This record gives sequence, C-alpha cells and structure tokens, in this order.
Amino acid sequence: MRVRLLRPARQETYEKIFDTVYVGLMTNLLMTVACAPVLAALALVRDPLASWPFFAVLSAVCAPALAGAFRCFALLGEGSTAVFSAFWRGYRRAAVRAVAAWLAGAAGVSVLALDAVIVAGTSWGPALVPFFVTAAALVAGVTVAVLIVVAETSRRVRELVRPCLYLVARRWYLTVPALAVLALAVAVVLLKPLPGLLLALSPLLYVAWATIRYAVLPLVTEN
Repeated sequence: MRVRLLRPARQETYEKIFDTVYVGLMTNLLMTVACAPVLAALALVRDPLASWPFFAVLSAVCAPALAGAFRCFALLGEGSTAVFSAFWRGYRRAAVRAVAAWLAGAAGVSVLALDAVIVAGTSWGPALVPFFVTAAALVAGVTVAVLIVVAETSRRVRELVRPCLYLVARRWYLTVPALAVLALAVAVVLLKPLPGLLLALSPLLYVAWATIRYAVLPLVTEN
C-alpha cells in the first residue's frame, strides 16, 4: 500500500503567512508607541478605577491608533505590507474624526454606567440592568464601526452615526462576538501588558475589525 506524503505548500502561501505575521507584529509595536501615554498612566496610577474619568478622556489617544491599525488590516487584504506608512497615514487622516467619535462613545458609556450604578440600589434596579448593558454595548459597537469607516474613507462622523447604528443593531449577531473579542483584547493587555501588546493584540483586533467591517461594509464601499 502506497503512502501518500503531504505536498509542501506553495511559496505564495508561505509568503502570505510571513506577511501576515509581519504586519501583525509591526502593528502591535506601532499601537504600543501610539498608546504610550495611557500605558504610562496605568503604570503610575495605583487605582485606575478611582480615576476613571481621567482615563476615559486620556483613552482618546488610542482612537487614532486604532484607525491606523484598521487601515493596516484593510491594506493587508489588498496585498500590501507597508505597515509603517499605512499606519501613520491612517492615523493622520482619521485623527480628529476618530478622537471625536471615541470621546462621544466614552461619554455615552460613562453616562450609562453611572445611571446603572445609581439605579442598582433601588428595588426595581435589577430589571433595568439588561437595558443598560444592551445600550452600552450598542454605543461601543457604533463607536468601533465609525472608527472602521473613517479609517478607510473621508466621511464625517456626524453622517455615519445613524447608518452605523442601524447596521450594528441589525447585524447584532456579528456585533456581539466582535465586542466580546475586543473585551478579551483589553483584558489581556491589562492582565499581561507586555505579551498582550506585542503578541495578542493584533490577532484579536483583526478578528473584531473583520467582523464589524463586514457588518458595515456598505458604508466602507460607498464613497
């Protein structure tokens, strides 16, 4: 009986794998540099939860970095591995719009979280927990969707909120897993900063980006 050996993969397959790994590692490094103020503050502040308003505002520096990372992912799909130029081009082009979207989203989530804490002590508070969780998830999903669109287009944030809200809510089965992956990325970075930033961040971000981008694809392709 003849034993059939596995054929080696084509050279293009290996090149694509190496390109993907390279883009991921470089994106991790650039994200780390761009988000350095937040990382430094987290290292210096003993109790970040007690200073959450400060971190909610400071976290806005991560918005242009996410736009740059999303731009790298989009160009990787087109076969480009020019990570540095793609990242900073996406960073510069979307910086103002990304920060505006991020601050609006952070404000919305903060208000919902405060309201949830206030009503939690009431007798009817637990009945409203699903509402606050769903609303906060919706705000977060719309914010990420807007960042994805502004990273690839020149459209304004104001004209993207309603269509992103519609698409994110309509395709909730894509939004919920993507937000879960983003939450996992944040948890990994907070628990294990060095391996989280240098190894795990890009793969998790890519999964979330690809999922939500598919949900809002009409806004990305319509220019």
